[in-house]
Amino acid sequence: MHAHAHQGFPDDEGADVFVRELRTAVAPDGRDALTARPPMVVLQVPGDGAVQDSNVSRVLKSLTQPLEGDGKLVPYAILSAANDSLLLSASAGKEMLYRIPRHMTPERLPRYTVLRDVIAYIREHAGPWPDHAATALRDDAYQQRVRRSRFLLSLWSLSGGDTPPASGWRSWFVGKAVMGVIRTFPRWWWTRRVTARLIRGRGPFLIGRRARWLGAELNAARSREDFFQVMDAVADRQAPRLADPAHPRFEESLLALEQILLRALLEDLRTPRAGGVLPQRRRRTARPVLLVPLPRAGETGRRAAERFLRAYQEVSVQTRPPGPLTIVVGRPDAALLAELSPQECSLQRMASLLHQGGTRPLLVDLREEPFGRDGQSVRKAAPRTFRLDWRVPAVAAGTTTVLVAALLGLYVADIVGDSPESQKCLGGTEAVKTRNPPDVDPKKLYNATLEAIKQQNESAREYVKQGKQVRTIVYFGSDGPTGTVKDAVFDGNIPELRGIALWQKRLNDKARANDSLVRLIVDVRTTGPGFRNAEEKAKKLVEEIESAENGSVPPDDYKQVVGVLGFAQSNKETQEALGVLGKAGVPVVGTTATADDMKGSTYQPFTPLNSTEARIAAAFVSGSNIVPTGGGNTCTPADTAVVIQNSADLYSKSLADQFTDKLPGDEFQIDISPTNEISDPEDPGRMANPQNVAETVCDWLGKNKKAVVYWTARARDFTAFVDALGSQESCTEGGLTVMGGNELTNVALTGKYSEQPWLRLYHTAHRLPADDGRASEGTKNFVADYDEFVPGAPENDPWRDDGHSAVAYDAFQLLSRAVDDAKPGNMKRGSVLTALEKGISFEGGATGFIRERLLPNKPPKDKTLVILKQTLERPVAVAACGTFSPKEKVERQGPPCTSAPSTKPTDSPAT
Repeated sequence: MHAHAHQGFPDDEGADVFVRELRTAVAPDGRDALTARPPMVVLQVPGDGAVQDSNVSRVLKSLTQPLEGDGKLVPYAILSAANDSLLLSASAGKEMLYRIPRHMTPERLPRYTVLRDVIAYIREHAGPWPDHAATALRDDAYQQRVRRSRFLLSLWSLSGGDTPPASGWRSWFVGKAVMGVIRTFPRWWWTRRVTARLIRGRGPFLIGRRARWLGAELNAARSREDFFQVMDAVADRQAPRLADPAHPRFEESLLALEQILLRALLEDLRTPRAGGVLPQRRRRTARPVLLVPLPRAGETGRRAAERFLRAYQEVSVQTRPPGPLTIVVGRPDAALLAELSPQECSLQRMASLLHQGGTRPLLVDLREEPFGRDGQSVRKAAPRTFRLDWRVPAVAAGTTTVLVAALLGLYVADIVGDSPESQKCLGGTEAVKTRNPPDVDPKKLYNATLEAIKQQNESAREYVKQGKQVRTIVYFGSDGPTGTVKDAVFDGNIPELRGIALWQKRLNDKARANDSLVRLIVDVRTTGPGFRNAEEKAKKLVEEIESAENGSVPPDDYKQVVGVLGFAQSNKETQEALGVLGKAGVPVVGTTATADDMKGSTYQPFTPLNSTEARIAAAFVSGSNIVPTGGGNTCTPADTAVVIQNSADLYSKSLADQFTDKLPGDEFQIDISPTNEISDPEDPGRMANPQNVAETVCDWLGKNKKAVVYWTARARDFTAFVDALGSQESCTEGGLTVMGGNELTNVALTGKYSEQPWLRLYHTAHRLPADDGRASEGTKNFVADYDEFVPGAPENDPWRDDGHSAVAYDAFQLLSRAVDDAKPGNMKRGSVLTALEKGISFEGGATGFIRERLLPNKPPKDKTLVILKQTLERPVAVAACGTFSPKEKVERQGPPCTSAPSTKPTDSPAT
């Protein structure tokens, strides 16, 4: 009698939530949910030997169950290798699109397919690579392309196969003229299309050049080589290594090819974009899935799977969302886990993160016990299907649209024309304010704020003696200022500490008359310049907390740390710190860190994420009159942008990627990361030669008159860039428009651009100016309290209109209210975290209102985001989004606040 083979997904804790969310992650009800990139999931199964194989097989079977019906319900592939020298990416595309429902997109992988053919040819001809083999690569790849196209195959067949011998004038005519039309020209045109998709966009219909991902990756975007010449150089480097599996660089070469091919697959899976009304995009109703079984250590296929995972982790960070859902099943070893650096979590937590997007893998350790019984059955995915190919309604709609647009265009041109009112510059024609930098001592101001917090801490300790409840929160900030005000403005720690001191004072004042409020002591801890020691300081705090809880250092109640506040910048160090604190269960409320990848299991960001800011900024620059024309007296929306980023900086890269993805027009990107020739290797992130950047920008602006500069790098480099740009008189004549994030707020308010009257500066902020008619009473009251707190005349304070203080004030208020809600319980950090998860609301904030339940790793819904223009007198709010006042209805705000997703055209399929 045979033992019963258990079926279904192992019913571990949270498995019911996972199987429910898996179905909606693959085929959600709303197509807009497909725009996020889910993190890679690693399901670690128990057991050894045959037991491990059986457990892997069971999990894989349960995961494919919702993906299969009469054929595939969604595009998916199970990736395994018969030997370790195979590239899993080489079979992924073909396997994924095999047997998917008709008329579902993505349905073609043009970039991936040609790269797969070229890499296959290189591997087949491994060994000493002949000189100038680009033609052989092109001819072989084109032959593969012809076999897949009925039209090209028909053209090829007209020639009768090989070129006939040239005997007589008829043969000469056929060989030269006819063959040129039916064979040479299509191949030449196809080569240009492939080069334009993968290396650089150029041609009679494009202005200048636009680097594609492969051209940028191989540093070939500025060369004149076509795609096959570039790959010929790749083959010249890699083919000799690939000839011998014992070669010390054999695995390195395989990994390089795996990364290129996998990147091509991920880039193709982004097309068409999800959401929208276009026929091709409407047919994107399911998320592709990659299932990767991990063989046992030492078994065939193990190295191939590990190579694929390393490549995926590398290239998925470089590729814009959306992406496939990738699930790994097996037992990764310590070395692989160290490289992947996954976030450990439960099945239930992982299920919630599937819909949020992210680049850090999730590791779930499945227990052995649930494999001993039947598990959860996963219901079939049910993506919407279509009867007609997307081209049918596209042709019909396109014809109708052309006719309607032509008639409407004539009508609008007749009514509106080029009236002066329609070309009025948003925010006026003035440049930034002209004044000298304020004469203040930043170190003295910083210490004065610390002293104010110290006094409030002493006041809170006095309540301990009266038997009142007091707890401690830790604030993590960067190091205090050491130089002049010109250096201090690059760091928002002074205004941020002021905001914290203001709320602490208000809390203690209110607590005198209200015993239900918990007084809080603020433990200010610095983490080095730019938060470089954030992870180390977070680990130290966790050690202190755990020592106290274990009884080795029993604290007084008021010393119990119930939460953390701060981390004003998005970078690798603060990201890792969130992971440390999340693993220890410490609640964290952020201040002005805005990168979407800033995630932690206990993290609550407070300001709008980069994805929101970029969406609003892209709609703003492309729909508002901000680019000067007519000598600077009139303006027009931007139709292209120069995007300046530091790809080594999490904040900068995130904002730049999100902006370029959402900008309807074209863009030109400049990277000032430490790996670039324009950066300073001795001081990562700082431009070594701003003049080179300025010249590059001016060259682009000279060819694109309706361009805006979008700055996502840090503020300290912006000043050097502006100074260099000011020397380019032909570039700045008539005015130049720059759009940036809240990083530029401080610098804009300190008179650093007093000698640059040509600069038209727009940037985001997180509260309205106090004198704006739309500002709430909460905002006005905060500014009044701020003015009273800061010594001297308000106009002499460089940070008065900066949003850092208001954000810190409200973020501390949020954490404080969570502590108050936890008071009926045991007043531990766990009860504070529970209070945050249940939801906190308040309506008197300096930055607006919180009315709905908070979501993990998401800021409060519809938080305020303002776009300011610097003028001669003061900053003027030219756009205000979110719940900045009690009467504000976000759905009525219109563009750019409620702008639709980007309609940037995608590359068309290969022909």
